[in-house]
Amino acid sequence: MHRPHPAEAEVADELAAVRPGLLPRYAAELPGARAAVLTRLWRALAHEPLPWIGGREPGREGLTLRLRDGRRLHGPAADPYATAAYVTAVRLGEVSCDHPARLMTELAVPHGEGFAAELGHSVASLALSRAGQEDRPKEWPMRDWEWEQRVVDGHPYHPGCRSRPGFSVAEQLAYGPEHRPVVELGSVPVRAEECLVTGVWPEELRDAGRLLLPVHPWQAKHVLKGAIEAGFTAHPLMSLRTLAVPDGPHVKTALSARLTSSVRDISAYSIGLSATLSAFAESLSARSDGLLHVTRTLGAATAGSPDLAAVLRESPQTYAATERGERVVPVAALSTTELPESPGWLADFTRLTLTVGLRLLELGVALEAHGQNFLVVLSDTGAPLRLVYRDLADIRVSPVRLARHGVPVPELTGRIVTDDVRALRRKLFGSLVAGALAGTAGSAPALGAALETAVRDLPRTPDLVALLKEPLPAKALTLMRMSPGTPGDQWTGLPNPLR
Repeated sequence: MHRPHPAEAEVADELAAVRPGLLPRYAAELPGARAAVLTRLWRALAHEPLPWIGGREPGREGLTLRLRDGRRLHGPAADPYATAAYVTAVRLGEVSCDHPARLMTELAVPHGEGFAAELGHSVASLALSRAGQEDRPKEWPMRDWEWEQRVVDGHPYHPGCRSRPGFSVAEQLAYGPEHRPVVELGSVPVRAEECLVTGVWPEELRDAGRLLLPVHPWQAKHVLKGAIEAGFTAHPLMSLRTLAVPDGPHVKTALSARLTSSVRDISAYSIGLSATLSAFAESLSARSDGLLHVTRTLGAATAGSPDLAAVLRESPQTYAATERGERVVPVAALSTTELPESPGWLADFTRLTLTVGLRLLELGVALEAHGQNFLVVLSDTGAPLRLVYRDLADIRVSPVRLARHGVPVPELTGRIVTDDVRALRRKLFGSLVAGALAGTAGSAPALGAALETAVRDLPRTPDLVALLKEPLPAKALTLMRMSPGTPGDQWTGLPNPLR
């Protein structure tokens, strides 16, 4: 019998107290969760520039990593675009490791201890997430949050795909979108003159000269720790901190917890730029020949702290003709639904996304088009018709490229603005190709075949040539988690599936 990791045992103990009926299913899901996280970790070990790995030796029987201290780590050949869990164990010297956290502990590398704890939590939370699933109906969901709550496993390539430090089992069940809860948001009244507001803050969130800022209940309990007034109910979306109000907007709340890679708050910088970016994005949509919509930011406000802020966005469902059976589906949720079996579907979808992404990149805008931010409008038969993009906080804008094409340059400052060609391509290719498209394809052969078909008729811009010939950029997610002294994104180059 497999010896439970401490994080698994801790979750089991908490689950016994709050929902004992899930315990058998939780235990049954643990082996699959270990393999899923170990597969993600093996991808990182095989392809990221981790300083304690001295070399990689592919062979007929898999891949061997030479550690700088002389040890050897052996596992299966690593497909950087695989989403299925295919790694059940790797061998460190003569020791077989079937748990990602125990492997990281055995490696005993700098900053590995803290990361091992995250991996243990990721396995346990992933098993919990899978345990709570019900039989999925074949019919397509009608509500936007129902699509998002189908995404159970989190990030397809991050070993911390379900790591939620600071969340008890009861809180995961109460707030995690995969558990399909209804969340009661609170509100904090703040005098209007003490707030930075952009866009239009709605009247229903104002009271006698005060703004009522929506607050996530986890944030209210663990960070703000003050008196929180009643708010309204909403349904959590994939990001957990963004929620859908029935027949209303999406509300992005501050949630100062580390989820996957980042501490989730809302900076004054992003609040200040939100209205300008939203207006700019509308002008970009007009240049997309109807292939792209960008959800509008309705209003954004902060009370002088990233821990107390909120953004209101329109729902992506705004851009679906529901009377014709259209649905707006987050790209991350495509793998959870039955799509047309036509072998050309993935190529058609890939052509649509590359057409839009490369056209905007040529103009001077690099979208962070990962599976959560990027959505596709499907026809009633499942054909990809057009795209929807949301959350502009991490796009990149090139004034030089915009000016070259006669596009008015918006008044933007800070990290969003760059003319660095490498940074622009990394942003788009890393999120769209190595992220959204790879996660949909599920393997290097499938991704390569779709790309090969899709790029045939695209204009041969310098950006496309780089996509065809250079290694595919991707965030080095494990390196980032193990480099606490290095802020910002770090990158790796993945084998180009077109070569």
